Amino acid sequence: MKYNYLFVYGTLLSNANNDMSRFLLQYAKFVGKGFFYGRLYRVDWYPGAILSEKKDEKVFGHVYRILKESPLFETLDAYEGVEEGLYLRLLTNAYLYNGTECNCWVYMYNQSTQGLKRIVSGDFLNP
Repeated sequence: MKYNYLFVYGTLLSNANNDMSRFLLQYAKFVGKGFFYGRLYRVDWYPGAILSEKKDEKVFGHVYRILKESPLFETLDAYEGVEEGLYLRLLTNAYLYNGTECNCWVYMYNQSTQGLKRIVSGDFLNP
């Protein structure tokens, strides 16, 4: 059976401990910690990530196996501002700490990063 996965790196992290991170746990199962190649920025009280091809630029977060796509994606797409163009939900490769590679949905920031502070650590909760 093929599973769909979601990679989260900001306010949806389980240790972010908010209503939306708890909502995610109703429709997805935590698989493990990992990263994808990208750059992370502080947009406001939340982060935004963009893809990178550089191996030393990583965004750290959690991988979830999606148990039920509906209403998960409808709710998260609205939360992330997909319709307004704030974020795009894209598929990209993520890497678990155990070395497993998986293709994951990730909400990528879809605005200019000019003037935003970069989170060089790649870890939103531990900048």
